[in-house]
Amino acid sequence: MVPASTFPAGSVGSVETRYLDLPEPVRLDCGQALHPIRVAYETYGTLSPARDNVILVCHALSGDAHAAGFAKTPPQASTRDGFGAADRDGAAGSGLGWWDGMIGPGKAFDTDRYFVVSTNLLGGCSGTTGPSSIDPATGRPYGSDFPVITVADMVRTERAFLDVLGIERLAAVAGGSLGGMQALQWAILFPDQVDAIVAIASTHALHPQGVAWNAIARNAIMGDPAWQGGHYYGTGRAPDAGMGVARMVGHVTYLSAPALSDRFGRRLQFADDIRHTITEPEFEVESYLRHQADSFVKRFDANTYLFTSRALTYFDLARQHGGGSLARALEHVSARTLLIAFSSDWLYPPSASREIEDALRALGKPVEFQLIEAPYGHDCFLLEEARQTPIIRRFLAEGRAGE
Repeated sequence: MVPASTFPAGSVGSVETRYLDLPEPVRLDCGQALHPIRVAYETYGTLSPARDNVILVCHALSGDAHAAGFAKTPPQASTRDGFGAADRDGAAGSGLGWWDGMIGPGKAFDTDRYFVVSTNLLGGCSGTTGPSSIDPATGRPYGSDFPVITVADMVRTERAFLDVLGIERLAAVAGGSLGGMQALQWAILFPDQVDAIVAIASTHALHPQGVAWNAIARNAIMGDPAWQGGHYYGTGRAPDAGMGVARMVGHVTYLSAPALSDRFGRRLQFADDIRHTITEPEFEVESYLRHQADSFVKRFDANTYLFTSRALTYFDLARQHGGGSLARALEHVSARTLLIAFSSDWLYPPSASREIEDALRALGKPVEFQLIEAPYGHDCFLLEEARQTPIIRRFLAEGRAGE
């Protein structure tokens, strides 16, 4: 743990994840009602007496509730797994929150003004109820018997959680990737309870190429004999090999071809010439992907990957809420909307954010779209914090000025 005297300027300091059990079941899109549900969460800043300064931060597929500050008990592997994060973070990396550069005094989500809440999403493996949690009907982990969930189910769980905290309205909901999907879903499901949303490197529906890559990743896990139909808990075997491949596939989709070329080129890892091996990595990029896989399987549950990946591929606002029309799906949105996209992101391309902007603008809704030129692909939402910060600070300040 980093001593309090050495916290850098702008840090929220030392933070401990807390847990809350929801008093009532949550009704899911699949038709089931899930109970009990425990939610892992962290908070940063001070809740105003009127409880009107709350920003909910939603994480991407591999994130957790620890979004900012230094964990009192650092995890074995960091969730700050953006491209080059280890080089940027140094020894403090494993204890830092995954969006630490964005949350804190004077940062994009300024804790001198806002009370920022971050939860681990439904289906997670970092404290919130998910496939590795105990099924009260059997006394054993759910495994693949966990109900299939949607992004809307995640948002309903967040709403139920905030109800217990006595928070009725949100100044903003923000997130990148799957977190941005949750922000958009909030604006549709609870239009009168959200003042603004910030959806970064996100989409109204994953493009077919993204659906395909996610299918490959899930099949890598389920094709591992150690997956055992999803009931591997307590057996001494887990689908680490399949999970590692899934992580490699996913990680490549988060990057761009120029970023990989600039970072690795075709440099060999261990020798001046090829070693004529098929079992060991020859190139630096191969070794990097193997390292990513090895780190990920230490901290993330394979079943959570399956269920969360499926949820984000199901996400389709036009189909779910508009009978195939994105404009119809968004017609009741009242939140001010900020969309940020990155030029090199081919997984969640800028065109998807532009489609949301066009639909909202045609409806006369307040919307702003910002395209940031950056070379790192989808991971830009984790890496380009300094360039996002002034955009978000101004957007949130404009909302306060209009109050």
